[in-house]
Amino acid sequence: MFKHIATAAFLLLATATFSQSDPALFTVKGNPVPVSEFRYIYAKTNQEKADFTEKSLRDYLDLYIKFKLKVQKARDMRLDTVPAFHSELEGYRRQLANSYLVDKEVTDKLIRETYDRMQQDVDVSHIFIACDRNAKAADTLRAYSRAANLLKMIKGGASYEQVAADSSEDKSAKENRGNLGFVTAMLPDGYYEMEKAIYAAKIGEVKLIRTNAGYHLVRVNAYRPARGEVEVAQILLRKTDNDAKNAQLRTRLDSVYASLIAGSNWEETCKRFSEDKVSAAKGGYLGFFGINRYQRSFEDAAFGLAKDGEFSKPVESSIGWHIIKRLSHRPVGSFESTKRVLTERVKRDSRSEIAKQIMIGRIKKENNFKEFSGVLDQWAATQQDSVFLTFKWKPNPTRSQEVLMRLKDKSYTVAEFEDFCARSGRDRMRGAGMPMMETIQKLYKTWSDETAMQFEESQLDKKYPDFKSLMREYEEGILLFEALKLNVWDKANLDSTGLEKHFNANLKDKYKWDERARVTLYTLKTDDPKVLAEIREFAAKKPAAEVMKKFNKKEENETLTVLEKMYEKGKNKDLGDKWKAGDMTDAKTDAGTKTATFLKIEEIVAPTSKTLSEARGYAVADYQDFLEKQWVEDLRKEYPVKINEDVLKGLFKK
Repeated sequence: MFKHIATAAFLLLATATFSQSDPALFTVKGNPVPVSEFRYIYAKTNQEKADFTEKSLRDYLDLYIKFKLKVQKARDMRLDTVPAFHSELEGYRRQLANSYLVDKEVTDKLIRETYDRMQQDVDVSHIFIACDRNAKAADTLRAYSRAANLLKMIKGGASYEQVAADSSEDKSAKENRGNLGFVTAMLPDGYYEMEKAIYAAKIGEVKLIRTNAGYHLVRVNAYRPARGEVEVAQILLRKTDNDAKNAQLRTRLDSVYASLIAGSNWEETCKRFSEDKVSAAKGGYLGFFGINRYQRSFEDAAFGLAKDGEFSKPVESSIGWHIIKRLSHRPVGSFESTKRVLTERVKRDSRSEIAKQIMIGRIKKENNFKEFSGVLDQWAATQQDSVFLTFKWKPNPTRSQEVLMRLKDKSYTVAEFEDFCARSGRDRMRGAGMPMMETIQKLYKTWSDETAMQFEESQLDKKYPDFKSLMREYEEGILLFEALKLNVWDKANLDSTGLEKHFNANLKDKYKWDERARVTLYTLKTDDPKVLAEIREFAAKKPAAEVMKKFNKKEENETLTVLEKMYEKGKNKDLGDKWKAGDMTDAKTDAGTKTATFLKIEEIVAPTSKTLSEARGYAVADYQDFLEKQWVEDLRKEYPVKINEDVLKGLFKK
């Protein structure tokens, strides 16, 4: 998307809001450039180096004036009237508008919301009634009614824990009586509603919510500051099926703990006693973990260690007894340090679609959205599922102008909805086997949502001055690229005569070869050591042509090929430390292909200037710079620039 923006040097135009009182810093062909625009781009481009000294500001002003001169020339060349320009700019607009709406109003808010929730862990219990999100209406009602009755029982005084053990469809409820322990944001995908509920609930409050899995009676038991992550090592003795032996193991670990207290080396003790063979060789290292990774007894003991290097008393879990050593603790990071990871997680999570729907609802409400369901019902009644749900369906050629919905003062008709249905053939055909009206309702919902988004995008210029400025940024960036392409880059590549003249006059001695070696690469179609030795001996005394003549007696079956190369000093490892005429490298043989190769230095060539063909890439770049400077000088004469010195001096740091 940003290929032109990456190429052009000055695409970061001002996104500041300009008022009529904003004075012009300079004008190009009568077009003013507000001081706030220049101040913004100066600060944004230079960042911490933006010291607002006179020299810094004047230097940057000169660059910015050159940028504006080029854009003005592009407009005078009518490059902004080319269809390809409008197509590309519209593409930028769609992407920017989507990013602007979704990122600013949905993603950014969700990221901040998630980060704020990550500051607390929540001890939560739930009673679960399974009901898939796509279940039939009757099944959904049945599940909801059951959950509502259980909530009524709890509010009537029944024990939450007993109801969980008796009625929850979470199999673990019989053991944990509904308690899930401490959790923290983000909850897994599909559990956004639960996350919202638990972070908004009062302790002891029971809420009925629905997730993708079903209905939950959620209760918050406690809040605490987020534990973050802890890095630990462990010594483990595993439980057995023998109680007497387990008692002995526990006694042995007590002795290990006592020896550690007395000063025994942790790593040696771990290697000697720990039965976690994977970690024992690494000093018992388990790495970092957060809450709900291990059993609660293990987790509580690990997070209960106050200092790095401190270790716990023996801790029991279902698999055995542990001594846990804290290596480090990592609290929840700063917002900036976690933002990137959270952004990716939020975008992949279905909560983004939920938040997007809230945004669409806000757009519809603000713009007096009105829909005419009777018109949709009448239209649906004229459709046949045997046609509508297949590729055969086509919009009615009469193009009905009956209004289906309205946003602000803009109406949207049946004909427009039919066009959408025609574009959505795959979604239509997916409805086969379902009631046709259900498919039509889904299509209508998607169409109305997309239309609302498009309507909001069309209003962005009016509602948000910074969006308008960003669009100008793209517009001028594309114009700059096209103007440079026509006046500088293409000319430098195509004007061979001008390039050669410029090279001979200005660059002939600029680009030089360092000392080089003219090298012959010998390749033998055999790895026979006797043949190889004979050829090397002869090649050491004779030039390549004579070597070829002697050993390639049969043209149809050449034993030897040679290839001449030039190696610049210090820029190739093939020669190793060889750098004298007559030097030969050791032979390399390949048993797979039965070939052998070696290099011989024929002569050392003194440093010399590169020809145009040898330095063409550099020469073209230099010629482009030359043409651009020449072009800018012509533009300065064509468009005299007037600088308001008083306004400029007002920017100087005093």
